[in-house]
Amino acid sequence: MTIAFTDGTIRPWEDDEAKRIFWHSSAHLMAEALEALYPGVKFGVGPAVETGFYYDVDLGGRQISESDLKAIEDKMLELAKTKETFERKEVSKADAMKYFKEKGDQYKCELIEALEDGTITFYTNGAFTDLCRGPHVKHVDDIKAIKLTAIAGAYWKGDQNREQLTRIYGVTFPKKSMLDEYLQMLEEAKKRDHRKLGKEMGLFTFSSKVGLGLPLWLPRGAQMRYTLEQFLRRKQQELGYLPVVTPHIGGKELYVTSGHYAKYGKDSFQPIHTPQEGEEYMLKPMNCPHHCEIYRSEPRSYRDLPLRFAEFGTVYRYEQSGELHGLTRVRGFTQDDAHLFCRADQLQEEFEKVIDLILYVFKTLHMTEYMAQISLRDPNNKTKYIGSDENWEKAENAIIESAKKKGLKTVVELGEAAFYGPKLDFMVKDAIGRSWQLGTIQVDYNLPERFGLEYTDADGSKQRPVMIHRAPFGSIERFTAVVLEHTAGHLPLWLAPDQVKVLPISEKFADYAEKVCNSLKNCDIRASIDARNETLGKRIREIALLRVPVLAIVGEKEASEGTVSVRREGVDQGSMPVEQFINYINTAIAEELS
Repeated sequence: MTIAFTDGTIRPWEDDEAKRIFWHSSAHLMAEALEALYPGVKFGVGPAVETGFYYDVDLGGRQISESDLKAIEDKMLELAKTKETFERKEVSKADAMKYFKEKGDQYKCELIEALEDGTITFYTNGAFTDLCRGPHVKHVDDIKAIKLTAIAGAYWKGDQNREQLTRIYGVTFPKKSMLDEYLQMLEEAKKRDHRKLGKEMGLFTFSSKVGLGLPLWLPRGAQMRYTLEQFLRRKQQELGYLPVVTPHIGGKELYVTSGHYAKYGKDSFQPIHTPQEGEEYMLKPMNCPHHCEIYRSEPRSYRDLPLRFAEFGTVYRYEQSGELHGLTRVRGFTQDDAHLFCRADQLQEEFEKVIDLILYVFKTLHMTEYMAQISLRDPNNKTKYIGSDENWEKAENAIIESAKKKGLKTVVELGEAAFYGPKLDFMVKDAIGRSWQLGTIQVDYNLPERFGLEYTDADGSKQRPVMIHRAPFGSIERFTAVVLEHTAGHLPLWLAPDQVKVLPISEKFADYAEKVCNSLKNCDIRASIDARNETLGKRIREIALLRVPVLAIVGEKEASEGTVSVRREGVDQGSMPVEQFINYINTAIAEELS
């Protein structure tokens, strides 16, 4: 279906921009309903988000709870049925300020104060007028299905020293059936929540004493993490990557040179001062400056290139406590980072090889739906980027050409580039249709320049290498969360922390179970025994929470015949000799990784 907008465009609902405008319009509709139900309410910001919208509001000391949301939804539907339209009006900054001062809305006045002098646009729907650039839906009655999903606290402008507002989240659709499907997806998402699965499967935990956003990996989670790392290490070794290791801290001057301190200093943990020498160190926010110094540690020739340095490097970034979320938003995380240094004539080929690596990762984990986002510089605001226009154009063209050659489905996003270069981000859909940003590749002419990196060319001249940043996983933490939610915890056999659980029917067969388990371990199969003094049924039910993919059940018949009774993902596979069972497991793993 298509939606008409006030800027004269008509877009299909599937278009991301259409959804963004639709949901931003819905935020205005909710604000109109709130103003009718809570006279004197004041408004902060009300943007569209990835799925839906929210509005930060000051209710003047009044409390609102989940039970109040239904009344707000009903009011929104009532207003939508009036078929009111969004009216655009241009006003001066002075008139805009006057309007909101008279209304007593200090939050809007503060936003207007920060704007440049000139024309400002208002949008009015019914009795509600808001400061807004637009556009909006042309017909408010296109909003036919509404669900307000949550209430949270939010500091004004994210500053914990400012007023705390009430944030109301919601989502809307042009058809009720779409809302029904979305709510069904939410229920499924709750079951797949990686925080819930992580607890059930014994993968990770958090401790307030250790610190917020700093995950502790439990033995089963550490095994999963180690397996992911080994999977990528083996592939990288095939592709000529060289392993490096860098420290968890670095001198502040390192990040000043790279430009990271100027851009991200406020979002990093602040410098650590040594007690005697007066040196300043920082917890490492990025691996790339360290890898630049490794490149610079010895003379390089054109014959040495490309050089591919790879590291599972842990970095630290200070995130607001309210933004932390399980493993997807943490303060300490490990990137599967690599930095490739190559000649300009090698750039295209190296970039395409990295695309191939990322697609190999997705294929192995059955992530079949993805789109590549080409993130470019904002041509109208170049001040937040470093480097020359010439280098930016070369880097952007290399990405565009590589994506085209590989036949990737792409979308171009202006203003989403890193401060030092454009990038290709992969947006992957999981099993229930949610999009996740996984895997990134960035082309960088700027850090080699800032660090004075050189190589000697065939004619003896000094040349500057081009740098490629890449991380197929993004981070181990976030990737683990996505894989858990994508699979609902039913990990592929090669990745499962416990691949086989051996279950003796009773204590009499514990010795045979131990023999079977040792045979599996000797063949590098991750196996363990559950010989607890509990019924077989109870043990099977509890092991199901751990999502162990294969059970090997042994009793009198199996012990006498040298066999095991096999269940895989709850399905009976029959009885087989131990050697055949080992071959069965190894063949299944090989097929998953092929």
